[in-house]
Amino acid sequence: MGQNGSRVNGSRALTAEALLMFTSSTRSVPAAPLVPRHIAIIMDGNGRWAKQRFLPRVAGHKRGVETVRNLVRASIERGVEYLTLFAFSSENWRRPAEEVSLLKGMFLNALEQEIERLHKNRIRLKVVGDLSGFGSHIGELVAAGEALTADNTRLTLTIAASYGGRWDIVRAARTYFQAHPEALDTQAPVSPEAIEPYLSMAHAPEPDLFIRTGGEKRVSNFLLWQMAYTEFYFTDTLWPDFDTQALDAAIASYQQRERRFGRTSEQVQAVRSDQSGSTPQRGSS
Repeated sequence: MGQNGSRVNGSRALTAEALLMFTSSTRSVPAAPLVPRHIAIIMDGNGRWAKQRFLPRVAGHKRGVETVRNLVRASIERGVEYLTLFAFSSENWRRPAEEVSLLKGMFLNALEQEIERLHKNRIRLKVVGDLSGFGSHIGELVAAGEALTADNTRLTLTIAASYGGRWDIVRAARTYFQAHPEALDTQAPVSPEAIEPYLSMAHAPEPDLFIRTGGEKRVSNFLLWQMAYTEFYFTDTLWPDFDTQALDAAIASYQQRERRFGRTSEQVQAVRSDQSGSTPQRGSS
């Protein structure tokens, strides 16, 4: 993930193995589970939540951490296997220095306080992004937390911190060519399959459902490669107010989508009927 060479090397070994486990939606048709296997979320609206209550922005961020705890619990209860949260984008460094410092401090506190709790609840922690700007101590905590929770299987919780989708793709391509310098000397095109093992999110399947809270309707440089066929759900609910009912509403919307992955509706219906022998559970989009 870029903060030190050993962690990048370890990530390569893991992601090369993970690539064999997950299906790319642009190469073949993945399963479309009734409950999304992987949910990715942009947690937007902490500052506005605080402003509406005449509170400092830090109050919104602290309430947002509580929402994360509740959402992790709710995701497990509903059978979600992978939860990816956009905590801090590569563009968020442009925010006022005071707020950046606050967010860095909260990230540090969360790592110090939550890793043991995650481990006790059999949750695997992954952190993706360029962590160099956070300092060596946070990098060490992340490495230790990932190692401690590596064998947990109840839920994989991925935190995207100082992450950007374009950064991820460029880093993956650069790392690929470093590992395969002979590719620079040939005229053969580089395939997506060659790049994918070096992406930050290769430890997880592509997201089934993307949620953005806070009313904005954009992806903000989040998981650009991975969300080629992800279903999008936007809500005006501010992140601190995003509760289990809001999560259920997002999942219910997802369950009404017909995930065609480039096929016709008739093809989807025929395959689903062959697989289940029953009336399809999702409606057409």
